[in-house]
Amino acid sequence: MGVTKSKPNQKSLSYKIRDELRNDILSGQIVPGTRLRQEALAERFNASRIPVREALRQLEMEGLVKTQLNRGAVVAAPSIDDICDLLDIRIALECRAAKLAVPKMTQADIDHLEQILEQYHHSQTPGEWAENNRLFHLGLCEPAKNKQLTALIKLYCMSTSSPYANFHLDMTNATDIKTVNSDHLEILNACKERDVNRVIIVLEQHIQSTKDSLMHYQTPCNKVTQ
Repeated sequence: MGVTKSKPNQKSLSYKIRDELRNDILSGQIVPGTRLRQEALAERFNASRIPVREALRQLEMEGLVKTQLNRGAVVAAPSIDDICDLLDIRIALECRAAKLAVPKMTQADIDHLEQILEQYHHSQTPGEWAENNRLFHLGLCEPAKNKQLTALIKLYCMSTSSPYANFHLDMTNATDIKTVNSDHLEILNACKERDVNRVIIVLEQHIQSTKDSLMHYQTPCNKVTQ
């Protein structure tokens, strides 16, 4: 007698739907203001409306989705205050992770960061810059070997270095690509020297500069961030 594979339960299915929708929102595939129709999502994920509704509820708790009267769930347009709050969280999380990670870095970790910066240097579009920037920050933190901390950084790093957050940034004013890469190189060189304090100082200034630019210009634009 063959073994019948059990269907995923409603809870695990809602997590799968949540994760895929979160990725679509943060990557810019689903833009702010887009209506998220439960019936269409249920069809897309071959699910009932129950896990879809739960996934949307979780995304609303994360601030990525909001419920509007007569429209239902829509992708939230992040406010400048929201992004600045997240950048403060990024500073706390990433600096802590860097403090743990730098002493543990192997040559393979350093080579990985160098490869990302090479890709960043040759990027041609805001999307490519944002993705390589995200990979660099995650690559800097992952040698800490702290799964929970890395998971939080993935969430907040993605939230402030994606087309979703870039809705509020002007690439020529808020972010100078050459300056960003210069910061990255300084961080990488400090990692090579195992200079933990220098890494933390530059990393904090690096993220803080995005917050300062946002607060100064406050010009909506779908461009790249730190």
